[in-house]
Amino acid sequence: MIKSLNQSTLTRYDHQMISNWVRPNSRVIDLGCGNGALMSYLQTEKSVTGYGVELNPEMISQCIDTGINVIQFNLDKGLGHFDTNSFDTVILSLTLQAMRRPRELLKEMMRVGKEGIVTFPNFAHWRNRWQIAMTGKMPESEQLPHKWFDTPNIHLCTINDFHVLCHELGFQIESSIAVRMDGRQTLGLRALPNLFGEIALCRFSKP
Repeated sequence: MIKSLNQSTLTRYDHQMISNWVRPNSRVIDLGCGNGALMSYLQTEKSVTGYGVELNPEMISQCIDTGINVIQFNLDKGLGHFDTNSFDTVILSLTLQAMRRPRELLKEMMRVGKEGIVTFPNFAHWRNRWQIAMTGKMPESEQLPHKWFDTPNIHLCTINDFHVLCHELGFQIESSIAVRMDGRQTLGLRALPNLFGEIALCRFSKP
């Protein structure tokens, strides 16, 4: 039995923002799609078509239960299974930092899609800076809850780092925002996103 998902199930703020950026009736691929909640919502509410890509077998089972076309694949091996320009939007939410070759994956995203949407934890958040300065240890927080020795995050970056990389790759940044974990934006965050933003969201396209 296929389960339906609606707006109320998009509990992650980055998913809610991504859904606002995705155009109706477009072709979408969600890399590291998890349980398929975002793709399910986009299919139901925006009539998109496409695939989810996930490595975790348990998450794949949940995707199937919600009617998502899902492919089990390791993103570190690239996107060679997909043709150039086969998608309108390529999504990578809270997954980039766990990739072994993030630069190459971003290039592949722009090969197979017309635009990319990436979200990631901002390592330059002031609490991370404070923990390093005061304790001399790797920070732990709500967005980075793991110990340094068992974290899946191997390429953490800041908002500034990501923007520089997009520029080096020749991508055009269409939208960029930063939010707290609860999705709110304070005045200080709007003025200094790299200092106060916990989660970064960026939409970019080919030149």
